[in-house]
Amino acid sequence: MRLLGSILYDSVYHTTPILLCVLGGIFAYKAGVLNIALEGFMLSASFMSMLVAGLTGSVALGYAAAFASCLVLWLVFSYMGVTRRGNVIIIGLAINMLVPAIAGFVLQIMGTANLTLPWLNVGDMKVNLPLIRDIPVLGNMLSGHPVTTYLAFLMIPLMGVLMYRTRLGVYIRVVGENEDAARSLGLRTDRYKYLAVLIGALFAAFAGVNLSMERMALFTNNMTAGRGFIAIAAIYCGRGSPAGSAMYAIVFGVARALAVNLGLFAGPAASLIDIVPYVVMTLVLTMVSVVKRRNNRLRGFVGG
Repeated sequence: MRLLGSILYDSVYHTTPILLCVLGGIFAYKAGVLNIALEGFMLSASFMSMLVAGLTGSVALGYAAAFASCLVLWLVFSYMGVTRRGNVIIIGLAINMLVPAIAGFVLQIMGTANLTLPWLNVGDMKVNLPLIRDIPVLGNMLSGHPVTTYLAFLMIPLMGVLMYRTRLGVYIRVVGENEDAARSLGLRTDRYKYLAVLIGALFAAFAGVNLSMERMALFTNNMTAGRGFIAIAAIYCGRGSPAGSAMYAIVFGVARALAVNLGLFAGPAASLIDIVPYVVMTLVLTMVSVVKRRNNRLRGFVGG
């Protein structure tokens, strides 16, 4: 029972940063700008939040630094990829390589392998829900998380409303589906692409802070460990739908929780179990691609 409770809690724990990146990244996906740089955005937020909070002793300034760093990367990515019409895949990969290089350089200058906040008690950042925490099993899963975690799950329906029930969401989808038609309607397509990428940057900032400051008060380089790419996979599998993409984010979060908890009993084989989330990601992507290809072939046959 204790193992089950731990797996359920860790499923929510590990889903949160992936889910935040997914909810932000779906708008860029719908706008026709695949934001491969989510990994770099998230790592930048993790690093800057811990660095500034450690230097100033202020959690609030740490949050501000996380958002500021993501805004800088947003401007770079959007200017190069949208305004200058560069290849967004190459630009995103460049950002993903640049951020850990800068973080590693700063850590080397500081003479440390990681950043910690000894004065910050992460337990104080967790919210224990009064009634829910007393429910067997479910109470352990749902209670005791940072506010960001609850906001992430509450944002799933809100992002659906924003995407499908507001003018902004409709315009972003029109820009992504047919940019020429959007221009003929008088829409400033670049503006909506900028806004779509900005939403992803802000959510990635939340994900980065949650990953480092809120969970462990610790930063180590490359601690994102491919979560940004997993978010891209979830967006692709869910076809940019908030609910569908969030479902795949939860699947990957559960896979990560299983890998962590089962690894405690695996002994020398623990390193092999660590690859479970990535194997799951590969299998899910393969199945989704097969189903999509099969549907396309069936539609082509019927249409003929």
